Amino acid sequence: MTTMNPWVALPDGRPDPAHTRRLRAAHEALVTSSGPAAPDLVRAVVWDSWQRSLAGGVDPDGAAPPVDLLDDELLAYRAAHPLAPALPVIRRLLVEDAEADRMIVAVTDADGRMLWVEGDRQLRARAEAMHFVEGARWSEDVAGTNAPGTALALDHAVQIYGSEHYRRPVQPWSCSAAPVHHPVTGVLLGAIDVTGGDHVASPQVLTLVRATVAAVEAELRWLHREDAARPAAPAPRPAARPVPRLEVLGRERARLQLPSGPAELSLRHSELLLLLAEAAAGGGGRTAEQLAAECHAGDAAAVTVRAELSRLRRLVGAHLLGSRPYRLTGPLETDLDQVRRLLARGAVGPALERYPGAVLPRSSAPGVVAARDRLSAALRQAVLAARRPELLLRYTRLPEAQHDAAVWQACLETLPPGAPSRPAVAAHLHRLRRVPRGPLRLH
Repeated sequence: MTTMNPWVALPDGRPDPAHTRRLRAAHEALVTSSGPAAPDLVRAVVWDSWQRSLAGGVDPDGAAPPVDLLDDELLAYRAAHPLAPALPVIRRLLVEDAEADRMIVAVTDADGRMLWVEGDRQLRARAEAMHFVEGARWSEDVAGTNAPGTALALDHAVQIYGSEHYRRPVQPWSCSAAPVHHPVTGVLLGAIDVTGGDHVASPQVLTLVRATVAAVEAELRWLHREDAARPAAPAPRPAARPVPRLEVLGRERARLQLPSGPAELSLRHSELLLLLAEAAAGGGGRTAEQLAAECHAGDAAAVTVRAELSRLRRLVGAHLLGSRPYRLTGPLETDLDQVRRLLARGAVGPALERYPGAVLPRSSAPGVVAARDRLSAALRQAVLAARRPELLLRYTRLPEAQHDAAVWQACLETLPPGAPSRPAVAAHLHRLRRVPRGPLRLH
């Protein structure tokens, strides 16, 4: 008698429609309490993961997993990660054939954050809608049952087939993943995952993933021996000074994150620093007269702006703010610019994730209003063009979308007939059409 491997999703290598229907029925009964629990219809490893996801409050239809790492922060983190030196091995064994095999290859850290996501480009473009992207966190406690997250939670190689995923937006996909450990210390470093269609849940793919993990751990062992044989390296340079960050999205007043700690700015200082950051993004500075025009809707004396800038400089330091013309003398990251960069890359989901609201919504400064309107329009256009129901739903929760009938109409059109949120969207759209409103003003 052959013993079934409990970690393999499809022992025969292909899905059975009847089995898929049973999985969906068992999942529906569990998450909606609409019927008796049916653990006998589900692999034990999957049922236990569903129970953990349910107890942890994971929403089966909720927002996509959060994107924890972006841009320079992501690049720096993964460059220093212990799995980085073994990436050529992973690419040689998995990534090189991933496009032909219609697969995505992902490497996570021990917390389930995606460090590298490579492979079939068309599949990656589709997977971006569910935040299966570099920097996103797919640990089981936030993303529910999924191969990399569950493999890390159980510290064991596992496959998750389509409807075995806890979150419904992930159920069109299948995945095979295995944890990676440091071969000397035994510390859990992360996981290697292959994601794609039903064929990814076959026993052969899980064998391939486990073989890749073995090769990676062998490579790390060899590198460890090489490092131990080398003479001691000179002391590392001091860490680079953290870049200050200006947060203006969805905030009545800006918050400036400095190496010494956060500083809450007045509305006028918020406006001035944002305008200088926008000028720096264009490679320049501003005169007091230009800033006065951008800060005040009517005529304003430049001397008033100079006095405010003098107080702002005392607050943030002369190393950040210069004069003649007024300009930033050091790097300053803004959450506004971060969202713009994501939109420029076509990463609409992560951009929306990083957009809690409009730029300084209480400000009437002409320069701030212009920046606010540009970003709001760019985000709205990107969300409408994407035609993805989960993005449109998330966008409708923003204050600026509450009276935007075109957005609510697009959301209704893209939602499937049985979607739980469809009745509420239809009702809201009906109210908008019944009570005409003027254009929404953010200032």
